[in-house]
Amino acid sequence: MKLKKGDTVLVISGKDKGRTAKILRSLTKEKKILVEGINVKKKHIKPKKQGEKGQVIPVPSPMDASNVKFLCPKCGKATRVGYKITDNKKFRICKKCQSEV
Repeated sequence: MKLKKGDTVLVISGKDKGRTAKILRSLTKEKKILVEGINVKKKHIKPKKQGEKGQVIPVPSPMDASNVKFLCPKCGKATRVGYKITDNKKFRICKKCQSEV
């Protein structure tokens, strides 16, 4: 998967379409990502002890990696990520401005 933890992405589909955020975690086997403040669900928690109150906590849930586009830090555009191999090293590059990411 070409998206990694710490990348800034633009959501291109779903209820949060058009928002930008940072990737918190990348789940490569499932091809899903966990994005900060995007795709937030509410989790209801039962009280553990008597007299304690239950809670509703917002929890970010994973979303498919195909629903976001990478935001290039150099040109600032939403783009795809490519790879370039030089001197037996593999670099990620922006497909629009060809700069190293």
